[in-house]
Amino acid sequence: MRKLWTVLAALATLSLTNCGYNAIQSEDEQIKAAWSEVVNQYQRRADLVPNLVNSVKGFAQQEKDVLLGVTNARAKVGSIQATPEVLNDPAAFQKFQAAQGELSSALSRLLVVTENYPQLKSDALFKDLMSQLEGTENRITVARNRYIKSVQDYNVTIRSFPSNLTAMMFGYKEKPNFTVENEKAISTAPKVDFNNPSPAPAPSK
Repeated sequence: MRKLWTVLAALATLSLTNCGYNAIQSEDEQIKAAWSEVVNQYQRRADLVPNLVNSVKGFAQQEKDVLLGVTNARAKVGSIQATPEVLNDPAAFQKFQAAQGELSSALSRLLVVTENYPQLKSDALFKDLMSQLEGTENRITVARNRYIKSVQDYNVTIRSFPSNLTAMMFGYKEKPNFTVENEKAISTAPKVDFNNPSPAPAPSK
């Protein structure tokens, strides 16, 4: 009897493997791990914002609108629970992505404003915060790329035969992915450069 159960278990395992069940499980876990890293890096950026705002405020208190914009965008990001359940809810995922995009835009406006304050740009604390921000943006890019690849592999699996039948049977659906207006933004982190840009070469005649 024990041998019969062993054989049946082996057959069931083989069947699940051939129908893509195990691949779906593995790729689903990879997505969760990749998502955790994305959230971790976005949180790292959010944690930098209060110190960054205070640093700028010390030199440019008159830039209240810009500072308030960054603070509000950061608060909106913090109000969203980026749990793994977000990965199965396209609307919630879009809301998360929109909030992060709003914070990115607010930070960009803040960096533009700082160009008008040479003393701020030379401040040691501000320079350290900018270095941390640049490193964090690079980490975000890497984490997003890993998530994008993980979701792509998973979505291909659950749409391919015969694993698509298994996905339908167990209720696995496509997961939302990051989207950008410019695809280069996926692989290129925002550049934080406070040096004066070199003049563009004159066009050859």
